[in-house]
Amino acid sequence: MIDPYSFSSIKRFFLEIYDLLKESNSEVTELWFEFSDIDFFKNFDKYEVQDFIKGFEFITIQKGNYIPYIVIDKIAFITRCFNYLDLDINQLSYLLNYDGFEALIQEILSQNHYKTIKNYRFTDRSELKYETSQKRYEIDVIGIYQNKILVIDAKQWKRKDSYSAMNKAANLQYQRVKALKKNPEIFSNLIQEILGLNYNNYKKRLPFILIPLMVTVESNWIKINDNSVPLVAILNLNSFLQELSVNLQYFKTVTVDKISVQKQLH
Repeated sequence: MIDPYSFSSIKRFFLEIYDLLKESNSEVTELWFEFSDIDFFKNFDKYEVQDFIKGFEFITIQKGNYIPYIVIDKIAFITRCFNYLDLDINQLSYLLNYDGFEALIQEILSQNHYKTIKNYRFTDRSELKYETSQKRYEIDVIGIYQNKILVIDAKQWKRKDSYSAMNKAANLQYQRVKALKKNPEIFSNLIQEILGLNYNNYKKRLPFILIPLMVTVESNWIKINDNSVPLVAILNLNSFLQELSVNLQYFKTVTVDKISVQKQLH
């Protein structure tokens, strides 16, 4: 009998899951399958299946309509399969729609100890809105680690996208970062929402360094725009995070030296 825990068997298991996900709806990040849908389990009894999947956090058994189903967390699968499949993360990103791509970025940040929030919206109450003609902003993903705050715009760009379009989008992201700084009450609330710390703990992290950042599905020949805003392919995001302290001097940043004290900050 073939060992189900051998490298070749697990690789076959991952490949079958990948093929199932390729045929699935990209808008769904948690997918439910009947046991019979997964050929790898055809010679397993239910106890053997339960024992096998304990080693893989992206897969669980859940009941629906009194029937057990195999449930796959697509985001967790993507971030766990590199040891078994000859695919890189930008190929795997095509399993996701735009919202799923943002969630994948968020997961990679979390694995690098960042506290995160997704789809953060705020209204500009400063004078900047008169300069930019923009009153409302949305930021795809925000991640905080120590005193660094990544302000991320997620783009499912292709290699053929023009330099001018990428450059313009990166500059708009820089405007969002400036708007955050110019709205100290909103910024303070954001910090509290993500970190959940009291004011004394915030002070220990000051000054905060805000870093506008673009994250794309595919690698592009442009790595940094004309205003020093980095453009990072999802394939390189993990290494970008690990090398950020060394390379920060080359990137456009905005520094926040103090936090406005809100009533809820005790």
